[in-house]
Amino acid sequence: MPLTLGVRLDGRAPRRWHLRLLEALAAPGRDLCVARAPGPGALPGNAGLLFAVEARLRRLPGDGPAAPVPLSAFAAYPDLDAAGLVLDLCGDVAPAPGRRVWRLTFDGACGEAGLLAALLAGRTPVAALLEGERVVAAGRLGTESLTVMRTAFEDGLIRTVDLVRAALAGDESGAPGLGPEAFLPPAPAGLSVTAIGLRAGTMLARTVAARLHRLGYRTPHWRVGWRHLAGPDVIDLRRLPSQGWHDLPDDGLRFYADPFPIVHAGRTILFVEEYPHATGRGVISAVAFGPDGPEGVPVPVLEEPHHLSYPFVFERDGAHWMIPESGAAGTIDLYRATAFPGGWVKTATLVADVTASDATLLEQAGRWWLFATVRDRGLDLPDRAARGAYSDALHLWSAPDFRGPWTPHPRNPVLVDFAAARPAGRIVARDGALIRPVQDCRRGYGEALSLARIDRLDAQGYAQTVETTLRAGPGFPGSRLHTLNRTEAFEFIDGSGSAPRFRRRGSSSKSG
Repeated sequence: MPLTLGVRLDGRAPRRWHLRLLEALAAPGRDLCVARAPGPGALPGNAGLLFAVEARLRRLPGDGPAAPVPLSAFAAYPDLDAAGLVLDLCGDVAPAPGRRVWRLTFDGACGEAGLLAALLAGRTPVAALLEGERVVAAGRLGTESLTVMRTAFEDGLIRTVDLVRAALAGDESGAPGLGPEAFLPPAPAGLSVTAIGLRAGTMLARTVAARLHRLGYRTPHWRVGWRHLAGPDVIDLRRLPSQGWHDLPDDGLRFYADPFPIVHAGRTILFVEEYPHATGRGVISAVAFGPDGPEGVPVPVLEEPHHLSYPFVFERDGAHWMIPESGAAGTIDLYRATAFPGGWVKTATLVADVTASDATLLEQAGRWWLFATVRDRGLDLPDRAARGAYSDALHLWSAPDFRGPWTPHPRNPVLVDFAAARPAGRIVARDGALIRPVQDCRRGYGEALSLARIDRLDAQGYAQTVETTLRAGPGFPGSRLHTLNRTEAFEFIDGSGSAPRFRRRGSSSKSG
């Protein structure tokens, strides 16, 4: 029998994201209906004023996911009547015989006000679907726009659609819910007219301060750290050693990030993203390491018209291969070296029409898995509109061979977590477990690096447990920590700080 799925929305504030949600839930065997009476959980009136001011100052389009739409836009959907499952976006639908209810909350509060309250409080919002006391699905919603509330709000709405869609797919297949109960916050944040005004003033002051800082400094300015490896590595230690780190020097006009080493002819060859500040477009560069460290400076080995980073390099079938991040091109591409460490030639597009970050391969039990975080490309949105975060939605693909064909996981995104979705280096085996380095972006992109144990990886689902979180400190000063990789001889990390725009001749970026 077809499933009748109802969506309860606030008829006083229908938005474009509600239409996107209904489009995402449409599928053969599902009948959709809508309850559109006025409901609780609406935003205060001056929230719209805040969004309008931000849109004017930032030149944001007016037809993003939070844009209002007329109720007539839902005319194709019948009124909610005998739905077998109701997605309650307001928090006022009661269960009834033959009817289940999934209540959507943001940081424990029903309605869109809960999402905005969490953002204004400076928290990473937790979206949860609850059936009674049972957590059906939960996830930490991300945004790269920490100071523009309308963009952050819309990023959260976009990812909420993904969360609901993946939860429904799991419910129909009998798979467990998306996200652990540990995501759930202790108490909802309050939202008032005064709070919106105060937060708006704080954000304006921070925006001005950040712009003034950028006048004198290039920020962020990533740097690669390396150390000789003669004992336990970071994964075994579960901490950053306080000594032994060296910087890979740069000239201040460019930075190096995303270190990926590989051993060739007995030597470590390090691949990095090289980012010249003048061009604003990353290329892939490489440098050989001898017994005492780098032998020269990184030299570009792969350039494209679009930005490249995260050079996931590996050896297989007598050849060297690389999957660099190419999200700006909307693809995940495979390259082969014809004159290693250079001569890279594109051999295949593994996944098309996707804005993917930090694609990472894993071969497990005779099958290949591809991990990446994905930003929404399916929304019909204008330029500069919010399209969801880059770092909070983990997607998986699997294939019999690393060259493909790649099949998307039926429950993508398999994880929504701004604290632990985005890859941060190669997945390694330790003591019978698979450890996945991940980025914790709750305090900003790449602010911390965590080690997550993979608990489940199969065609029905994915689960992981974060065991350790590492941050920059005395051993490797800076404001962020971002990537972790190693060979037998060397271990590599990267972190971020600022580089002066005007430097004395002969000065060095090396910090020891």
